[in-house]
Formats: sequence, structure tokens, C-alpha cells
Amino acid sequence: MHSPFVFGLYTHVINHDGTFAAYTPIEARREQLRQDATLITVRDFGAGSHTGAGRQRSIGSIARTAAKPRPFGQLLFRLVNHFQPRTILELGTSLGLTTAYLAAPDSRSRIITFEGCPQTAAVARQTFAELALTNIEVVEGNLDETLAPTLAALPGPIDFAFFDGNHRYEPTVRYFEQCLPYRTERSVFILDDIHWSAEMEQAWATIKTHPDVRLTIDLFFIGLVFFRSNQPKQHFALRFDNAVDNLLNRVKHLSA
Repeated sequence: MHSPFVFGLYTHVINHDGTFAAYTPIEARREQLRQDATLITVRDFGAGSHTGAGRQRSIGSIARTAAKPRPFGQLLFRLVNHFQPRTILELGTSLGLTTAYLAAPDSRSRIITFEGCPQTAAVARQTFAELALTNIEVVEGNLDETLAPTLAALPGPIDFAFFDGNHRYEPTVRYFEQCLPYRTERSVFILDDIHWSAEMEQAWATIKTHPDVRLTIDLFFIGLVFFRSNQPKQHFALRFDNAVDNLLNRVKHLSA
């Protein structure tokens, strides 16, 4: 690995094996959600679920199969803790667990999270209330209609963005390009499930070749994008030590 920036990030943040006090209450909320048999009607504007789940789903099944697993939520926490962004966008709220990991490092940060399903957003708001996270704003509705006006109303740049809103090629690339005018060279964009489907593989390949993108890190389940103008254009595919743990968790969730 020939990049000091990537080496430091990989060694001290990505593969950090310590813990933070904020992890415990978020994981307690996850377990609470996993045990919740309440049925809600899910409105999905994206590519749907690999599990074939219908519109009527229990909160527990969503927590077990759709929520971002613990290792990746905690990785996002460490990345936010490291880069200290002031304005964070999350495209795809779900039950709010990942949002909580984005919001917990610093109460001074502003998290704007987008969710298309009203009943899912209501559960997420309960998550934020139980965790006493007051720096989160939920934007409900179709992302195709809510993203542009929200971006236009921002008082400053996007420092950090997590794209988990629509696992198809055209919307993924479009949302990425919509956010580009609001980034700085120190912004961090992260795409979820970059190898989830052929369309997501294609979207990731397109984003890597964008002229504004200087550096990417492929951790298989997620991809990190940087715009640092002093960096030579480089693309890394690195092992995330918790990836096996994540895969096992997903298998357990699907079989539960």
C-alpha cells in the first residue's frame, strides 16, 4: 500500500478493534427491534429486497435482514469520529440504526436522513428518541423528489454522505452526481452494497472513473470515495477484517 493517507485510515480507523461507549445503547436498540413482531407496511422506492419480502413485514424481520449489520454501522461511526464532518447526509434511513451510528460521535453535527416509507420513518424516529439523539432530521418521501430541494436549502457543503437509497444503476449515479456540487475536496462519500448486483457493480465502476474522484477504497460491502486533489488517482480493494463476521451475521439473520 503506497498511500500514507490510506495506510493510516486502514490501520487506525477501518480495522480499529477497540470499542466506544456509544456502541452499547445502539446495539441494545437493535436487539429490541429484532424482537419486535409489530407488522408495518413497507413502501419501497428502490430495488427491493434480495429476500423476496413482501410489503407487510415485521419490524423484527427488517432489523434482522435489512438493517446494516453491526460491524459496518460501527465502521461508519469510526469514520465520522475520525473525519469530524459537520453536515452528514444519509440516503436511506430504514429503522435508524445506521443513522444513530452517524449521529452519535458528535452532537454538534447535523444529520439529514432520507426515508421513503412513512411507517419505517416512524420507527426510526422512535430509535432516535430512545437514544436521545437530537441532531437528526428525517426527510420523508420519494428521494427523486426530496433530494434536490434539500440540497438546495443546505447552508454549507456536504462533509459526509452515505448512499443507501436505491440499489440500481441510474438512481445511484444520479444521486451521486446531484450531491457532487455540494462536496469539498475533503468530503467523504460512501456507497453501500457496491457488489450487491450487476447494476451496483456498474454504478461503482462509473463513479470510480468520474473526473472529480481521486481515490476509492473497495471494502466489498461498501465503497469509500474521496476527492482529495493532492492525491494521485488510485483505487484500492482492501480486506475489512470484520467482513467475515458481517457475512455470518447476515446468514444468521436470514435463517432466524
